[in-house]
Amino acid sequence: MDTPFDPRPIGIFDSGIGGLTVLRAVAQRLPGESLIYLGDTARVPYGSKSPRTVARYTIQVADFLLARGIKALVVACNTASALGLEALGRHSPVPALGVILPGARLAAGTTRNRQVGIIGTRSTIASGAYPRELTALDSLIRSHPLACPLFVPLAEEGWHHHPATRLIATESLQPLMAAGIDTLILGCTHYPLLAPVIAEVMGPEVTLIDSARAVADALAGRIGPEIRPAPPGARPTRTLLATDVPDRFEEVARRFLELEESGGLERVEMVDLQP
Repeated sequence: MDTPFDPRPIGIFDSGIGGLTVLRAVAQRLPGESLIYLGDTARVPYGSKSPRTVARYTIQVADFLLARGIKALVVACNTASALGLEALGRHSPVPALGVILPGARLAAGTTRNRQVGIIGTRSTIASGAYPRELTALDSLIRSHPLACPLFVPLAEEGWHHHPATRLIATESLQPLMAAGIDTLILGCTHYPLLAPVIAEVMGPEVTLIDSARAVADALAGRIGPEIRPAPPGARPTRTLLATDVPDRFEEVARRFLELEESGGLERVEMVDLQP
């Protein structure tokens, strides 16, 4: 007899470690679900690759996670969401979600003056993915995209409350402050770690949109109708995989997952995507 439950894990992947903020959001939103995260750290960053290569990498990572028995896949990487999700949708036998559409939907439903800022890496901003989605949702929305490349190293260094971070954020965000936006999409998985500083700089009239939380909510909405939930009382697992483990991977991962230095992080398993 078919069961209404499915104990298989949900897969989450990113080109590096930034997608751990998505893992954290999904774990908080769906605490009973097992999760398996793969960071393609051997080939990061995806932003310097061609669209064809990004799509190919996305399919390779998906195939690896499918072989691990996932029941759904979240593409936490903004670049892969922009350039590889369409091909993945045709390829994957399980539901696949990216971070861009959920973030754009939340922003479109939040803005009052239809002036929406978008911050991200240079590759994400250059893709134009967020403005396209926002326009499709509401043709009257005016997008204000802005690349903030210095935010990623600040997040990885743990300089969330450092005075230098506030100075850099103030300087970087000046164009958006002058644009009169009332909503700001954090279009990089690293940026939620800097949300308190960004919010302080932008002021209380600007609502921050965390794409990690948006995709976690979107995934939760598909549990039941499209994705069978984990069995009641099941003990969820959290598995971390990487294609290359940099020297400080565990330290940075612990910071992204908001874990204590003393522990709480399972061993990171290094894997090879090649057959």
